[in-house]
Amino acid sequence: MILTTQYIKVEEQDIPIDINARKLLDWLINRRHCKKDWHVNILPIRQKINNAIQNMPAHDGIALLLSGAYINYFNCVKIVKILKETEVNTKNLFGRYGSQRMKDWQEILRLYEKDNVYLAEVAQMLMRNVNYEVPSIKKQIQKLEQSLAELGKKEAEYKKSENIAHTEYNILCKQLGVTGYNTVGRELMDKVKELPEIYQEVAEKTKRLDKIVEFYSAFVEFTFDQQYDSDCVSMIKYIIEKGNTTMFEYTYGEVPASIIEPSLNIKADEDESNKQSSVDANTIDFGNLDLDGEIDFGEKVGLDAGGDIDWGDENAEQSTMGEIDCNVSLEESGIVVETVDHEGGVATGSEAYTILDYPTTRSEFINQLFELEAFMKLRLYEFKGDDRNNLLSFNQMQNASSILQLSTTETTQNMLDNIQVVLSEMLHENVQHLHNIKHYPKYVDIVAVTLKQKLNLIDRMVIQQESVRQKQDDIQNQIDKLRPLLKLIIQRTKESQTEIERDISKKYKNRTVHLTGGVNTL
Repeated sequence: MILTTQYIKVEEQDIPIDINARKLLDWLINRRHCKKDWHVNILPIRQKINNAIQNMPAHDGIALLLSGAYINYFNCVKIVKILKETEVNTKNLFGRYGSQRMKDWQEILRLYEKDNVYLAEVAQMLMRNVNYEVPSIKKQIQKLEQSLAELGKKEAEYKKSENIAHTEYNILCKQLGVTGYNTVGRELMDKVKELPEIYQEVAEKTKRLDKIVEFYSAFVEFTFDQQYDSDCVSMIKYIIEKGNTTMFEYTYGEVPASIIEPSLNIKADEDESNKQSSVDANTIDFGNLDLDGEIDFGEKVGLDAGGDIDWGDENAEQSTMGEIDCNVSLEESGIVVETVDHEGGVATGSEAYTILDYPTTRSEFINQLFELEAFMKLRLYEFKGDDRNNLLSFNQMQNASSILQLSTTETTQNMLDNIQVVLSEMLHENVQHLHNIKHYPKYVDIVAVTLKQKLNLIDRMVIQQESVRQKQDDIQNQIDKLRPLLKLIIQRTKESQTEIERDISKKYKNRTVHLTGGVNTL
């Protein structure tokens, strides 16, 4: 058996040359294609290029080559080719160009080609673009895009804050029943006039609670096993019986001849409050007596501090004491007693307010509604609870009145609903706002300031959004400028890559040359 070995002959020109683009300049210097001091010869060449650019013909190709990027040797070669067309008329018999433009650029090419200076320069430009320029511009664009996204989120937050403030503003205006612009105080004062009508409706609905009050009173009497005649929800009973009367009628039991409510002038109310507080601090309250801040002791007796007191005849005094008549009438004694007659009187001040309008009685009425509500909820809980647990309780109710025995879950729930309807009317936000406006002068200013703060917040959020949008536009403009620049640098880098590969290939018998290490991933 004969073993034969077949050798495949590989031509040198078929072996590719792979060069790392990041180390291209070192590769050229190590293989003596370029000198280490190549950069010394670059400065005169760059100076000649700058001078030659100042005197160029109008040509689209040349304008494109001179714009937007660093001019290298290969650009100069293209410029010379164009000048051969534009300067053809300056050619002499020996084939040389008489044009100074052509001479300048041919001199530039000659200096570039000496010691392969052009190759070192283009290699350095390619390395700088691959290592620094392209990554830097990409990173800058990425950072700007990130800032753009953050500004977008910030704009959304400002918009959300604006919407929240706008919603809160509209809700508050809706609660107050005002438009909420420059006439807030006036509108609030006008809305106070709706309170009597609202309280009248509440009083009408309160009259429907008569069975509930009867049920509650019967339960209390049965629980205490006696007639429980006390102030059990007395305010509700009064309104059921007589309606929402004035405090004058509630206090004296008589209908006033006329009613004069205090003025709603806030400043006047504040001044009156200040005056009243100053008077109360300096006077003593003796009830209905008008003492004008001091006690009148009648005619003063002058005493002579330097002499003796004349007591008269002591015996005469004793006889006088024995003859005093105690049955002296008030008229004869000279003492005047004033009687207060409220019949046909005028209800002024706090007495002019109605029961549901006056803060003290209003609070008492609301508290009694809560009392009824809690009682009915407890009864409803007992009805819905375990029958075994409540068996004893229901057996005890056999001796109660019929209104207690005939109560069911449905009737109890219905009574609870009626209570909650009245309670919700009194506790409605609009009613509470109007009540505070009427009885607390500074409340109008507080509400107006609150609305103004909401409007200021809305305006501030709008300004912030506009500022963010301006910043977004500026950043977007920067991105729009960087992207074409990046595209141009990448294009010129790839062109330089192709030129370098072709040039090196010529030096190595047209072997294939590949620049690796980041160029192809740009």
